[in-house]
Amino acid sequence: MDPHIGSSDLCIPARDGFGLGATVFRPDRPDGDVVVISSATAVSRTFYRHFATYLAENGLTAVSYDYRGIGGSRPVDLRGFDASMHDWIFSDMAGVLDWVNTEFSPRRLFVVGHSIGGQATGLLENTKSVTAMLTVSAQSGYWGLQGAEQKYVVWLHVHVTFPLLVALFGYLPWSRFGATEDLPKAVANEWARWCRQPDYILGDKTLPLHRYREFGAPVLAYSFADDKWGTAESVDAMMKAYPKLERRHVDPATAGLGSIGHFGYFRPRSSTLWADAVAWFNSHPA
Repeated sequence: MDPHIGSSDLCIPARDGFGLGATVFRPDRPDGDVVVISSATAVSRTFYRHFATYLAENGLTAVSYDYRGIGGSRPVDLRGFDASMHDWIFSDMAGVLDWVNTEFSPRRLFVVGHSIGGQATGLLENTKSVTAMLTVSAQSGYWGLQGAEQKYVVWLHVHVTFPLLVALFGYLPWSRFGATEDLPKAVANEWARWCRQPDYILGDKTLPLHRYREFGAPVLAYSFADDKWGTAESVDAMMKAYPKLERRHVDPATAGLGSIGHFGYFRPRSSTLWADAVAWFNSHPA
């Protein structure tokens, strides 16, 4: 890490008061711009530290955080822990934006949403202060839109594996299978239900779907040719909800990278792509 970049771990209150583990990456000379990094499902904020450090090296204060039940926001035991995707969106995501606006009064406020982080931001009612949003593999999770064999893998998970494991353990012990973080029961069940629906989140009438149409910030949505979870078709199906959309579909070979997939954009080997993100942010006036 650049010695001029400082990072500090802290606790950010969600809207219901639940404490969320978070990290702030501060430039040596902050220019008043802040980037909130909203993680993918079952991914800890620590995964984004290299990307967040790069943003800080380029003058942007970066804030990463863990949804309740994940990483630094996880209780000792997930059994019986009450947390849903609705909580992640309307308490955690919304609470972090509240905190950032209060703490920093940003000159410009950007959001980077990975997968669910980009899918759900448009549901929030406190996004008027967002200058622009960049999304990475923010796709429709509907199993039928996944690529190649993943179509059948995801079908199996959301129809059989997730419900069975949640019933047996009281939460989704995803880390035992070499995947990412474990998930609270209601989060896993709600996610699986969405993935069984052809319209994914956009088919859930319990959500304030009209807010997508009201999302006024421009959105740059990335997809990657080797991402079997976030195919170009699935990203298009989700991101059509945002009215001010720009799309970029990246072929790793053309970009001089061996692979990117669903997670590789945030790994250091993909840092050659990050300059475009900073340039895109800087193209938007305060």
